[in-house]
Amino acid sequence: MISAVLKRNGRLVSFNRLKIDAAILKAFDAVEEDTSTVSELAEKVAVKLEERSGTLGVEEIQDVVEHVLIDAGFADVAKAYILYREKRSEIRRAKMFFGVRDELKLSVNAAKVLEKRYLLKDNHGSVTESPSQMFFRVAEAVDSNRGHASEFYEVMKNLQFLPNSPTLMNAGAPLGQLSACFALPVKDSLESIFTAVKQMSIIQQSGGGTGFSFSHLRPRGDIVRSTHGVASGPVSFIRVFDTATDVIKQGGKRRGANMAVMHVSHPDIIEFITAKAKGVFTNFNFSVAVDDAFMKALEHGEEYALINPRNRRMVRSVDAGSLWNLIAEKAWECGDPGLIFIDEINRYNPTPELGEIESTNPCAEQPLLPYESCNLGSINLSKLVRNEEINWDLLSELVTTGIRFLDFVIDVNRFPLKRIAKVTRGNRKIGLGVMGFADMLVQLHIPYDSSEALKLAEQIMKHISRIAGETSMDLAEKYGDYPNIDRSMHRVRRRNATLTTIAPTGSLSIIANCSSGIEPIFAISFVRNILEGARLVEVNPYFKQIAKQRGFYSPSLMNKIARTGSVANMKDVPRDIQEVFKTAMDITTSAHVKMQAAFQKYTDNSVSKTINLPPDAGISDVKQAYILAFKLKCKGITVFRYGCKDEQVLYLGVPGVPVDPEYVGRCTRDDCVY
Repeated sequence: MISAVLKRNGRLVSFNRLKIDAAILKAFDAVEEDTSTVSELAEKVAVKLEERSGTLGVEEIQDVVEHVLIDAGFADVAKAYILYREKRSEIRRAKMFFGVRDELKLSVNAAKVLEKRYLLKDNHGSVTESPSQMFFRVAEAVDSNRGHASEFYEVMKNLQFLPNSPTLMNAGAPLGQLSACFALPVKDSLESIFTAVKQMSIIQQSGGGTGFSFSHLRPRGDIVRSTHGVASGPVSFIRVFDTATDVIKQGGKRRGANMAVMHVSHPDIIEFITAKAKGVFTNFNFSVAVDDAFMKALEHGEEYALINPRNRRMVRSVDAGSLWNLIAEKAWECGDPGLIFIDEINRYNPTPELGEIESTNPCAEQPLLPYESCNLGSINLSKLVRNEEINWDLLSELVTTGIRFLDFVIDVNRFPLKRIAKVTRGNRKIGLGVMGFADMLVQLHIPYDSSEALKLAEQIMKHISRIAGETSMDLAEKYGDYPNIDRSMHRVRRRNATLTTIAPTGSLSIIANCSSGIEPIFAISFVRNILEGARLVEVNPYFKQIAKQRGFYSPSLMNKIARTGSVANMKDVPRDIQEVFKTAMDITTSAHVKMQAAFQKYTDNSVSKTINLPPDAGISDVKQAYILAFKLKCKGITVFRYGCKDEQVLYLGVPGVPVDPEYVGRCTRDDCVY
């Protein structure tokens, strides 16, 4: 009779027969064997183990599993199980190197990111909690004794839902600031400008990102009556914000992140459009706020008026087409500026009586009023597919849990400024979104650039929006409507002014081991730059698994793929696999934009989506993307031509490192770190 199981970390736990079932099931799934005998085989393992007495080690139990599988004639399954054991052993060794205790069997890349940014540390910099303990800390802090802590813990532990980074970092910790997105006003005075710099510094130190509209600052050369001098213009003041961000590392854990927005009618708009092409303002994304009047002038080939914000007088007019060409040229050259369709955003402003929205968070997915903040979270769609079908009931459960979680965050959050606390709690905006969409499509064998994928995107987001609305109504019944609902567009009970947002989920998708946000697969293999110059090599695990199942996997093939990241037109890869595994730069510009629009249709806030362009794309491709985004009623758009910057987050191949076929061949997202 087994008295206990000795785990590798030295802990004694009770024997759990269900873990045997789960392990055998994984091995059967790996080789696509019929799973009807799994329970019977697990019972045989349990019987053999019961013949032993005392305490058994994990390795002994796994040896028995192997022998039972082989004796039953499942040699392929046994091999898959053995390979899984070897891989987990490699992962454990790598995690020990990072000093992370991991009961959840996360990927090595996840352990690396968690160790650098998320797990609590002592005064000497040593990690003091495991990923499981982190999730428990967050669940308990956010729940605040309302009876949902175990529910929150389970969805995070299972990587089905994750909140934004500041919540994972700070919930239950001394800092306690849990929101990701903030917007601060910048009015036309030195006092307002430097107050905003101070407030930005406080927010960024706590882990939040900040957005600003610089549209109210008087243009360069304008009169300054108080000093009898001339104004230096908004771009010069953006440099002050950028420099301040340089010396502040957010809570010691994240890069400083900002969004600078300027309305297209500002007299300094040309200086703003061209500013980032000079390689400066590295802590800012730039976006031009384009209104319907400008787009109409562009369509008709007309002039567009530039207005001094100080006195609302026209300074001069410019040819809308020439300005449009300049925006596209600079976006092609360096990725900035993006566009924000500001009138489209304000058409969906839930509280217009409180003012117009003029700016967004750093990645443009969260339009915000001045002093407003928002906390985000994402459902991992890759966890919803089983036997090539979507579990819609599970999706509904995760939406309900996610909305409840994000709403509770508002109540326990320690906001960095009293004004932010007041405005945020007045509207209670939250943003539930998704990640792992590309992984879901792969599991369903649906090409990203197909009409079927667009239909599924709308279907998923419509479902999320409906369940989110029902949950917010239920919360309102229990806790009350958001305070500003009487000044809003809502005519039914509602706990939150907004409910849904599609965020980029860069770090979260590493932790969850899934594709980012709603992006396509960036590459079959690529390198990701994270904080302090660390590089993580990632290889798509679904491709490797299918390649082995279909019999076309080889180290030489993986080496070939590693050079470009793509399988397009590779004769060694079946045509249907090439279609399903199209990468970001294999997909047409219009397909990228259409996918963004499909999700935007049922998203309250906005959608973070990069329109990836290959290195040889032209300026005309940028303009095509911009026009299509406007016509399809996107709220903004960002393009990025690969290689247009000296430094970028994602790379194809391993820069400066010769590709080793054996290394690439065995590298998966689970066991590879660089």
